[in-house]
Amino acid sequence: MGNREDLLGGAKRCLYDKGYSRTTARDIAAAAGVSLAAIGYHYGTKEALLNEALVEAMQEWGDDLGRVLAEPADFETTWGKVIDSFARARPLWAIQFELIAHMERTPELRESFVEAGRQARLGLAELFGSDSERMGAVVQTLLGGLAAQWLVDPGGTPTPAELLEGLRALVGSTRGASS
Repeated sequence: MGNREDLLGGAKRCLYDKGYSRTTARDIAAAAGVSLAAIGYHYGTKEALLNEALVEAMQEWGDDLGRVLAEPADFETTWGKVIDSFARARPLWAIQFELIAHMERTPELRESFVEAGRQARLGLAELFGSDSERMGAVVQTLLGGLAAQWLVDPGGTPTPAELLEGLRALVGSTRGASS
């Protein structure tokens, strides 16, 4: 591996260990075993490097989820596997929620998230047997909501059976429905 790849690997390790806002350029350089100047040379800024590392880490989580969900299964089994994936990637989910608060002041971070979100919706749709970005958006919404609940209270997160029951009730509800 070269310095660029070493920096990306070091940045991912730092993201998992320290989070986005607490990671310094020195932390990344030390984790990568390269000079501090290498960050500027290869990525321009620490933030650009961290953004790329975060996008790559999310892609890795998506690939992991794809492997876990490769076997066809019913709703409850599938969503049980999704919820289990939160434990394996807890720091990654915490980082995403941490960054939402920074997006108002960091347009490049927002842009990065917008594109990554679109790619995630397409990938999620495919994982769930669809090519519709709308389907991916619904899955992304469920994932994000479940991840937020799981981060705060893992034991209080709806089980897959409760999630299915709630979705059925929602779809069956006529309150606020339009024709």
